[in-house]
Amino acid sequence: MSVASSLLRTVRLPTDEEAGLAAESSRLLAACAGGGKQARLRLIDGDTDVTVPVSAIHMLVDILSQMAQGNAVSLVPVHAELTTQQAADLLNVSRPYLVKRLEAGDIPFHKLGRHRRIRFADLLVYKERIDNASREAADTLTAVAQELGLGY
Repeated sequence: MSVASSLLRTVRLPTDEEAGLAAESSRLLAACAGGGKQARLRLIDGDTDVTVPVSAIHMLVDILSQMAQGNAVSLVPVHAELTTQQAADLLNVSRPYLVKRLEAGDIPFHKLGRHRRIRFADLLVYKERIDNASREAADTLTAVAQELGLGY
């Protein structure tokens, strides 16, 4: 099973209790993270100190913050390669639409035999680009509506 397949199958929203615990944990970790390159965590279940990069603690704080808001969180390595269906599912578009975008050169891909594969990192770049274009279009429409006095 690929990384993206397992991602799409294992998404689970946090319970209210988990969200509350995540909010508290996120605040505590953020306060302890500091500015160094590494930090040590002590696990209550044992006497073990675990040294981790501070960047991992910041990532954990972000994960906990999302959980506190009731969002499901999954990690996907940026080097993961997706099928066209997996990529379409992540973008919430149809597979034929995604294939048109690939063939138009909007998203880099390569072929593995006759099957197209898209790097997750390239998919994220594309998503950011279309999200920015959508925001700019909405801002332009809002400005025009305000100029015309349409009550926006």
